[in-house]
Amino acid sequence: MITAQLVAAAHSVAAATDTEELNPLLPETYDIVWSLVIVVIIAIVFIKYALPKFQAILDERTELIEGGLQHAEVAQAEAAALRAEYEQQLADARTEAARIKEAARTEGGVIVTELKAKAATEAARTLETAQRQIEAERQQASVSLRADVGALATELASKIVGESLEDEARQSRVVDRFLADLEASAGASAASSPAKEN
Repeated sequence: MITAQLVAAAHSVAAATDTEELNPLLPETYDIVWSLVIVVIIAIVFIKYALPKFQAILDERTELIEGGLQHAEVAQAEAAALRAEYEQQLADARTEAARIKEAARTEGGVIVTELKAKAATEAARTLETAQRQIEAERQQASVSLRADVGALATELASKIVGESLEDEARQSRVVDRFLADLEASAGASAASSPAKEN
């Protein structure tokens, strides 16, 4: 088909050259015919050998591109699945954290209440121990003071009276009487001071 068109074109060119005068830009008829023959041969070789190789390379590239697209779609689907799984795990973790926080708040209140009760019990125990210790020290100080005051009173009384108060019973009576008088005078002055303030 191409060959027939080339031959027809060559005849029309040859007919045109016979009737017209020669154009210096147009080559000779035999040059045109041989050029067309060579172009036809090159076209046949190109179509038979080179075009299938180009087609094979293009098909291979098309397959590679399609394979890459499919691989990308698979990777995107896997990424979407992993993201959904991650979001689910994150939601589960948040739910668990909220549950633990609530449990800690509830247990924390119970623990705080228990700690307050323990602290109150411990404080009461410590206060009671301190009061007992203060009472024991007060009694010890009272006994020590009584003994010191008794010794001083006996010594003073023996100097005033001029006789010795070596007898234990006598010494004890004198000390007890002196302390009773001292407490009575202290009680009377304490009772009179609030009355004076009013």
